[in-house]
Amino acid sequence: MSAEGCGRTVAGSPEVALRKAVHALGLRFRLHRTVAPRCTPDFILPRCHVAVFVDGCFWHGCPRHGAREFRGPNAQLWEDKIAANQARNDRNTGAAQAAGWYVVHIWECEVRQDPVTAAQRVRRATSGQEPSAP
Repeated sequence: MSAEGCGRTVAGSPEVALRKAVHALGLRFRLHRTVAPRCTPDFILPRCHVAVFVDGCFWHGCPRHGAREFRGPNAQLWEDKIAANQARNDRNTGAAQAAGWYVVHIWECEVRQDPVTAAQRVRRATSGQEPSAP
């Protein structure tokens, strides 16, 4: 994983940094609420029906910072783990959308680079200006 864009420029975890920036924009949210069976976003904005997932670059296979290939005796294990996480992301997105939620996925590196810009993506989603996750 490349350190570019994923360095610790924000104190604490990306989820906390994003929540602080979202709160500073005047948006109110609830943490870890189930929006569909087996689908619990990192936080939701219930009034706007927006579900937010903060995806770690390594664990969810960021196209810019995720591992390109794995080597060593556990390479297949890691490839399978990342693929399973991505499949779960797709399932959760579909389930949340089917339940009437607007879904936003934000990469860890986006938050670490600029939490305010990432929070503005969440704000745009509350007014339907941000494209919902596929």
